[in-house]
Amino acid sequence: MSSYVTDSAWGTGAASYSSDGALLDVWFERFGLGAPSAVEADVSVSRCDIRDVETRPIQVAIDSLANDPVDAGDVYLRLHLLSGRHIRPHQASLVGIFGLLSNNAWTDLGPTRADRIEEARAMARRKGHMLRVDSVDKFPRMTDYIVPTGVRIADASRVRLGAHLASGTTVMHEGFVNYNAGTLGNSMVEGRIAAGVVVGDGSDVGGGSSIMGTLSGGGKEIVSIGKRCLLGANAGLGISLGDDCVVAAGCYVTAGSKVTLPSGEIVKAAELSGADNMMFWTNTVTGTLEVKPRNAVWGSLNEALHQN
Repeated sequence: MSSYVTDSAWGTGAASYSSDGALLDVWFERFGLGAPSAVEADVSVSRCDIRDVETRPIQVAIDSLANDPVDAGDVYLRLHLLSGRHIRPHQASLVGIFGLLSNNAWTDLGPTRADRIEEARAMARRKGHMLRVDSVDKFPRMTDYIVPTGVRIADASRVRLGAHLASGTTVMHEGFVNYNAGTLGNSMVEGRIAAGVVVGDGSDVGGGSSIMGTLSGGGKEIVSIGKRCLLGANAGLGISLGDDCVVAAGCYVTAGSKVTLPSGEIVKAAELSGADNMMFWTNTVTGTLEVKPRNAVWGSLNEALHQN
């Protein structure tokens, strides 16, 4: 399932290339939807001998975001569009991106090939610099490229480039937001928002909780959380929630979980996916997963916490 937009897109910025010609990353100084801008990137050619990387200006144009990406520059533009809030998750094709991105060592001097990090470290030491390696990954952290307005992020390493954080979002230290995923309004994120997951306005992803994405195990179902929902601490979710739902602390609801209804009937949780005003909890006497309709509010987000 997708809601790809057919808009064209453009970007101008700085690209890092390894000595073998591989494109390691792109930072877009200017980017947007529609016809390409006539403004060229204000970037000069430079070289970092420590990383064995050359930085050059780059211009990227995409005919339609519904088309699959064709190279790393194309991918980085789509990730920028997501984190820059030009598009929402699932509005651009990201098919095949892992094969287009290089695995980099992300250092305090910028990216370098992961397989030459020890050479870079040794050269940096000879020049009096202790190289810091923040991660070894195909994705950089979002805040090194884009800092969206109106958000708080306690640990920047836990939000990947390509995450979509709406104004009013707070991501606490143990919160995590993957690419092509994120929030659509005021949200508290203290748990894990996996790739492809979207959380609605006024919802709270509790500490230690986890929402199943679309990467591991070849899952195709796009999981979403509606408005004004609460995913309790250490809870887990593998189905979508409609609006005004609660999953109690420590309760894990997968698509195949057997859920007991108030009538005593037992159904798979997938049959309840997307329903509004539902409360899931584990009966501590019987150990069964139960659900009942809700007609009360769980509380709400603390407005003062989200005035970012």
